[in-house]
Amino acid sequence: MSLGTGTLRLLAFILVLAAPRLLAAPPVVRITNAVPDAGGYRLDWSASRSDMRFVVESRRDLVSGAWASVPFVGFPVSGRTLTLPAEFLPDHGFFRVRGIPDPSERGKILSATLVRTISTFELQLILSFQGINTIAVRNAVRFYKVVYETIDPHGFRTQASGALMVPDGVTGPRPMVSYLHGTITAREDVPSRLNTEGYLGAILASQGYVAALPDYLGLGDSPGFHPYHHAGSEASATIDLLRAARTWTASNSVALSGKLFLTGYSQGGHATLAAMRELEANHSTEFPLTAVAGGAGAYDLAGVTTEELLKDQPSPNPYYFAYILAAYIDVYGIAGSLSEVLAQPYATTVPPLFANGSPSGLLNAALPSVAHRAVRAEYIQDFRSRADHPLRVALRENSLTEWTPQAPLRLYHCSGDLDVPPANAVVAFDRFRALGATRVERFDPQPTADHGGCVEPTLLAALAWFETLR
Repeated sequence: MSLGTGTLRLLAFILVLAAPRLLAAPPVVRITNAVPDAGGYRLDWSASRSDMRFVVESRRDLVSGAWASVPFVGFPVSGRTLTLPAEFLPDHGFFRVRGIPDPSERGKILSATLVRTISTFELQLILSFQGINTIAVRNAVRFYKVVYETIDPHGFRTQASGALMVPDGVTGPRPMVSYLHGTITAREDVPSRLNTEGYLGAILASQGYVAALPDYLGLGDSPGFHPYHHAGSEASATIDLLRAARTWTASNSVALSGKLFLTGYSQGGHATLAAMRELEANHSTEFPLTAVAGGAGAYDLAGVTTEELLKDQPSPNPYYFAYILAAYIDVYGIAGSLSEVLAQPYATTVPPLFANGSPSGLLNAALPSVAHRAVRAEYIQDFRSRADHPLRVALRENSLTEWTPQAPLRLYHCSGDLDVPPANAVVAFDRFRALGATRVERFDPQPTADHGGCVEPTLLAALAWFETLR
């Protein structure tokens, strides 16, 4: 918006808070009015969210110089109006209003509830049913449901839930492990409700680890739609649960050793590397990593995963593609809605299933076995041909191959995996080594295993490795 001497020139200016390099649909700030007021001009603006504060910035022209906060107001402000003095206007021709989130107390515990104690007998019985005789349960586990404060993909204050598994009867300092779960579509099928992967966390805790298992955003007690394979929120939900766990242990006389391990499988493998990247880039002093084990993650979303999505062959789980579309539409606004992108009849039948948190089986049954055939043909053609297609940009934004891991990292992926191509691990490993990573290794723990069959050998191998470092 430009305020000229004696005239008012309006620019079609909409400021959108965005993830880096990607415009997001919400939230939006719009200048709604600029009128003479007490010898100056009054700016009024609207915002699509209530939990926003604002900075008014100016510059001389739109060609040179940088935006800077107007100097006579202490920013940020919570109101939606500001009067600019007349003497300030001649040298500051253009103005914008920038919205920022209210500050969040990331990791603040909103509630921590002891759900129950899982006995050594129950845990050993679970291992016996699975035919696992290489692990001896050492202690019972106290299972807590934790609700904590975190941020959404746009940096706004929100809440998430997770499970905290605490070994019972252990007196010395305990290492901490973060376990990150695989793909879930049903809101209640999460670790804080003690689902199957919640028990995996309990098994880890039975070995003397304090285990933190986030449900991720949009699942469990977190509002909104789950931002599936959104690296930033996978990392923030993980890190903020680690903060909550650290606070809880300090308040409940549970000593931590300072050793921190990350592991996860499938989407959890992607989330594991997302959390590792964020921790090493911005929180290395707060949370130094001991070791990280990623299992069967789609690390190369923009390359290997995209090629797989575009193949004319059946997929074991065609709903993965629709889930990514739904999530990136919600986070980045790459389309108006999922219905706009899908072909009929899927445009009518599939979006309600995601909205209702339907289980993956129902989603797969509602979709064609060749995943991209559920999408409008012109959208797929545009996606194939354009390097700058919004979906391609989003997939690049959430790929996890362009950085240099510092802590010891092992990538586990079985050759028989038909859900998440093992080439994801190959590309990540090769790229990490090319970028100078010296402590990354790649393993195929059971070459004939498929995606589900690879879970057990991967986690057993990861735990055995962690035990040598604890």
